[in-house]
Amino acid sequence: MQANEYFYTLTTFLLKYKEPKCMREGGKMTSDKYEQAIFAGGCFWCMVKPFDQWPGIKKVVSGYTGGVVPNPTYEEVCQGTTGHYEAVQITYDPSIISYEQLLDIFWQQIDPTDPGGQFYDRGQSYQTAIFYLNDEQKQKAEQSKQALEESRRFHKPIVTKILPATDFFEAEEYHQNYYKKNPDHYNRYFIGSGRATFIEKHWRDKE
Repeated sequence: MQANEYFYTLTTFLLKYKEPKCMREGGKMTSDKYEQAIFAGGCFWCMVKPFDQWPGIKKVVSGYTGGVVPNPTYEEVCQGTTGHYEAVQITYDPSIISYEQLLDIFWQQIDPTDPGGQFYDRGQSYQTAIFYLNDEQKQKAEQSKQALEESRRFHKPIVTKILPATDFFEAEEYHQNYYKKNPDHYNRYFIGSGRATFIEKHWRDKE
């Protein structure tokens, strides 16, 4: 597969997508076969909406992972003493949306060349990472990262880590679905942090 063929867009996906009979019943997901993916892309407020809008996504949970302290609080993670990343845990139906497509969505939300955080947010808890839950996810993540590097979309090295998944701790309730609960503040933050401008600059051709 050529690097420039690897990346998907929501528009392209929806044009090809046909909802399977097992997907919904009374507006709710009914498929019993779900899988999970975990991505760290900086502030988790900005990492829920990009996945939430896709068919096949059951839920997206904001939380903390990769650290050494059980059940950390937001304040503890922000202090940088627990080793955790802010991350999202995605539960999805692989018969509708693939792990490869989730990887593509992930890359298009972040600056994968930044080793010190993401945009306005600095520190270890805001670094980017893909946490794989099995060998298949690890292989696909490595292939995806290589494809992005070979695409030469970025002039700096891709520094996003690919790490084995550890315990994922759900964040406090007020962080969950933040873009729905506080849309005005979410939009101001998404723009003010520099994320929106970066995405527009580097991924505009994928719309």
